[in-house]
Amino acid sequence: MEKIKLGLVVAEFNRDITYMMEILAKEHAEFLGAEITDIIRVPGVFDAPIAVKRILEKGDVDAVATIGCVIEGDTEHDEVVAQHAARKIMDLSLEYNKPVTLGISGPGMGRLAAHERVDYAKRAVEAAVKLVRRLKEYDQRKG
Repeated sequence: MEKIKLGLVVAEFNRDITYMMEILAKEHAEFLGAEITDIIRVPGVFDAPIAVKRILEKGDVDAVATIGCVIEGDTEHDEVVAQHAARKIMDLSLEYNKPVTLGISGPGMGRLAAHERVDYAKRAVEAAVKLVRRLKEYDQRKG
């Protein structure tokens, strides 16, 4: 089977956490036999959709995984950031007809919980790879 090509969008906000997430994503992609061909680091989760779109516009990846964490503050800002980013990321998946997975932890969590959820990066990569494979299998069956 042809190697699956992935794009990766990584939020730099809370970089101590997203750095670990990025490493896990790269390692897991290699473990699954996929190749990360494009990486764009963005300032924060809210900025991810434009980078996802840029990767998808190039047209040479099978899927994009988004990585980041949104830590709770004193206001509802974390909820606004996470909800709007997730919605736009999903919209881009449908617009380009390619999987775009959500490896963004939060909202409503503290720093300790964010550290405990670095594996969201692995989950996003795994979901991207599985979905690419399953959609290809479906297309082959339906010819």
